[in-house]
Amino acid sequence: MFKVLIVDDEPLAADLVQEYLEAFPDFKILDRCLDGFAAMKAIQQEKPDLIFLDVQMPKLTGFELLELLENPPPIIFTTAFDEYALKAFETNAVDYLLKPFSEERFAQALAKFQAQPQHMQEAISALQKERDHSPRERLVVKDGGRIRIIPYPDLIRIEADGDYVQIVSEKGTYAKKKTLSHYEKLLPKPLFMRVHRSHLLNVEKIERLDPYGKNDHLALLKDGSRIPISRSGFSDLKELLGL
Repeated sequence: MFKVLIVDDEPLAADLVQEYLEAFPDFKILDRCLDGFAAMKAIQQEKPDLIFLDVQMPKLTGFELLELLENPPPIIFTTAFDEYALKAFETNAVDYLLKPFSEERFAQALAKFQAQPQHMQEAISALQKERDHSPRERLVVKDGGRIRIIPYPDLIRIEADGDYVQIVSEKGTYAKKKTLSHYEKLLPKPLFMRVHRSHLLNVEKIERLDPYGKNDHLALLKDGSRIPISRSGFSDLKELLGL
């Protein structure tokens, strides 16, 4: 028996998933959630085997919810927006159902879940030429029992710290168990640039660039941070800033 959680702020869409699931006795619905906060609580308490997840929701988007989960269960996205398809598969989603979807298409998604992970690379390859041109404009992080929303303009820099990164914002510093490469891909360029193997920064927070030693440089940021810049990072910065 597979335990299922439905996360969608549209009751009619959630009703449809529930109706289709009635034809599959091996799948049991644990709960239905209208937003990402309720879903996170349900996931922690119920530990579902599969989540049907909408992308655009109040409070937290589907992608932001996944950012907050250390080990998310398998996901089948259900959304009316096809531009998120590639991003969905990059999160290792089982499938991506575009609303309105048929019962036949729904059954195919469940079959993929039961047959995973063989289909993953095929799905990613098929969508590799598509790009999500609507990047998020904020990060979400957990801070103890609270959820912090960091708008991009408030994000100063991200620094690698062992198995974690330190996310430094205008209002605080937060640890996240992710790689710097993850955020390098996630954050929009050229606003955010990786200037060193351990440092990714918001270029709008740079106060000045100072020489350091014979051939090295430091970035002095507006919050007083001094960040080392690699030679390749300095070259990229000079090109971007027209120096």
